[in-house]
Amino acid sequence: MRHSPRAAATLAILSVCYLAACSSEDAPEIPTSDGSTEGLIARASALELDTEYSPPPGENLHHHTSGFAKILCSAVFITGLDPADAAANVGGFTSPFGERAHVVDTVVDFSAQRVSLTLPDGVTRTAKKYKNQGCVTLPIGEDSVHFTPTDVARHLPPAATTAWPMGDLVPDEPWPDGIDMEKVDQALDVGFGPPEAMTLGLVVTYKGRMLGERYGEGIDMHTPLESWSMGKSLTGAQMGVLIQQGEYELWQPAPVPEWQSEGDPRQAIRIGDIMRMSSGIRIRAPQDPDFDPALGYPDHVYFYTGTADSYEWAATRPQEWKPNTVGRYRNSDPVLTNYLIRLAVEGRGEEYHSFPQRNLFDKIGIRDAILETDPFGNFLTQGYEYLPARDWARLGNLYLQDGMWNGERILPEGYVEYARTLAPTWVSDGRPVYGGAFMWVNGDGGWPLPTSAFGMRGAGGQSTTIIPTHDLVVVRLGKYSAAQFGGRALNAAFEMLIEAVPEVDGH
Repeated sequence: MRHSPRAAATLAILSVCYLAACSSEDAPEIPTSDGSTEGLIARASALELDTEYSPPPGENLHHHTSGFAKILCSAVFITGLDPADAAANVGGFTSPFGERAHVVDTVVDFSAQRVSLTLPDGVTRTAKKYKNQGCVTLPIGEDSVHFTPTDVARHLPPAATTAWPMGDLVPDEPWPDGIDMEKVDQALDVGFGPPEAMTLGLVVTYKGRMLGERYGEGIDMHTPLESWSMGKSLTGAQMGVLIQQGEYELWQPAPVPEWQSEGDPRQAIRIGDIMRMSSGIRIRAPQDPDFDPALGYPDHVYFYTGTADSYEWAATRPQEWKPNTVGRYRNSDPVLTNYLIRLAVEGRGEEYHSFPQRNLFDKIGIRDAILETDPFGNFLTQGYEYLPARDWARLGNLYLQDGMWNGERILPEGYVEYARTLAPTWVSDGRPVYGGAFMWVNGDGGWPLPTSAFGMRGAGGQSTTIIPTHDLVVVRLGKYSAAQFGGRALNAAFEMLIEAVPEVDGH
């Protein structure tokens, strides 16, 4: 059953907040917006604090080419794409396709797993693959990273002889009555789309079982693919693991070291605010309603391409608004969450780069994830991560199963409800589409699915969609340049799938 967008927003506001977060502080007497660009700008302006903005250093073209080197390196040496195909179709976010023509010399070194791109001014941007940290762009004039790369061990049984979801084997068992498998197969064909959709992986599960999958040429169930901002939700899951382990509480003030001076107003920012994209930290992002590219390179992208200490850059930005008042889609918030993860992991004496595998991936059968870093070893999983479609399906099913896996609680009780509940600031902004733990929510009915659907979204048409009303998880990954065609195909598949699979009792 679908609810109207207004009803969905009302239900979200009235729902019980995870870990007693509801208070007058959560719903302050502040202006609301109708969601229009003008309304968003006016509301933000009325609430803006008197703090100064400092733009990122460096030249735009150098940053664009930093992104291009990293994208090309990852596409070739992680996914296995042809360099020319990758240059034409992959990763247009941190490396706009139109800016790539400025490169006058391209060197793809297969033996060293390194890509070097030279510009007309003589500057060369180089990215190199470093073990399980994937491809890292080096600072200009430097030839190495500022951390010791790690070979991450996987503690899992052999995939080929282990049943899904902990392994590869999909049992050939009959499906329960009510599932129209002919329509499911048609939905998979439609969702994969025509050649111009450039879909590389499509996976559908029902009640955790593999309902069907499709892959592009040269791609299989183990191929790590560009996933972009789905990694924000992966960051949210890692924080959930730490909360379950007792390292943090969701609604505690975020213990960012740079915020601990007496009187620093950022001490009011809670971890739960950050993961709702509601921290109020001042940066510039292309998604901002008042974004002006003439004002310089956006911090939102600089986190990927600046080859600086990304955690330090995020932690030293001032507040633009009080926390939990304005919702903005900005990479400062997942980067700050990753910073808190690193502080907790290293604070208890553990090896940081192995933390996701040991504490999350090993528990749910993920073997092939590559989480990339900046030159200082900081995970950049606000978008620099590569996972196969099946691994995203595993993570989606962890949320579908309320954070439980094989009888073990991986995410805290109530955390999935926090993730799927609309963020109050986004509702006040007139955009009922964002939840907690860096999850998108279908609160405005924009997806052709029930408004209770939620999931992970990434640039270029990457998505993992969780549909509780039908016990479905749908993963779609493809080449960046074909996002529009891929999105149309996926929407058509959604409509067919919810007709092919029975609705869960009670919905």
